[in-house]
Amino acid sequence: MTVEETTVRRAGFVAIVGAPNAGKSTLVNQLVGAKVSIVTPKAQTTRTRIIAIATEGATQIVFVDTPGIFAPRRRLDRAMVAAAWAGATDADLVVLVVDAAAKIGGATAQVIASLEAAGRPAILVLNKIDLIARPSLLALARDLHGRGPFTDVFMVSAQNGDGVGDLRRHVAARLPEGPWLYPDDQLSDVNERLFAAEVTREQVFLRLHQEVPYSTTVETEGWEEFRDGSVRISQVVYVERDSQRAIVLGKGGQTVKAIGAAARHTLEAELGRKVHLFVHVLVRENWGEDPERYAAIGLEFDPPEPGGR
Repeated sequence: MTVEETTVRRAGFVAIVGAPNAGKSTLVNQLVGAKVSIVTPKAQTTRTRIIAIATEGATQIVFVDTPGIFAPRRRLDRAMVAAAWAGATDADLVVLVVDAAAKIGGATAQVIASLEAAGRPAILVLNKIDLIARPSLLALARDLHGRGPFTDVFMVSAQNGDGVGDLRRHVAARLPEGPWLYPDDQLSDVNERLFAAEVTREQVFLRLHQEVPYSTTVETEGWEEFRDGSVRISQVVYVERDSQRAIVLGKGGQTVKAIGAAARHTLEAELGRKVHLFVHVLVRENWGEDPERYAAIGLEFDPPEPGGR
């Protein structure tokens, strides 16, 4: 038998949870070593659970990037929070990511209290440590460790990768023995059509302001492969009102052109081929109440309350 055949394999799911803007998606991308989740400075960018797969030695770690947990107001908010808690409930391990450089607010306190109430142990990860003085960081670690059911505390900078390798090795060692759950060359469960839509939505969030990004959703409607390896992608940005459509289009269509150009550049780099991207903007009133839009982005239209309540 070869060394590979005698090595004990491990595999399992690790849910990454936390308040909006804690840096969960940036951390997941660093843990995997590839862009699988979109990242913007705005809160609530991630809308659904995304599987990201990393290998550490003989262990396959299946990270579950979840939406930020916050007090929901709309149906979409409730669906996003439900997706986050579902990811935590189903996982072998839970990692709570906290923005160490920000004031600890009610969303983080709510997550800690919910983990405590559920008797769910978690690994505490203090992120953005490059933005906080060490004495303050250590005091925060002691404070939060005393509040919740934390088995370990890690200090990382998801942005530059500091401490990320130690975290990956730690969770790998704690996962159960068993066969790998995905092919060894797979990085995510997100198909290319959804990934392309997410990349364009990332640019919508980066280039538009106030409430407009939160009133949009992006869907890939056409995907045509060509013999030369290139692909033609047709997408629709749905907004809720004519005034929002005008903002997304911009004067003379310049804003949507910039969104499309930036998204195409990212897609060509990530897909490794020429991309012909066509982005249209349509009004669909109350798309946030349309079950088809939820299905398109992998959310439940009527999710159960967390804990089955």
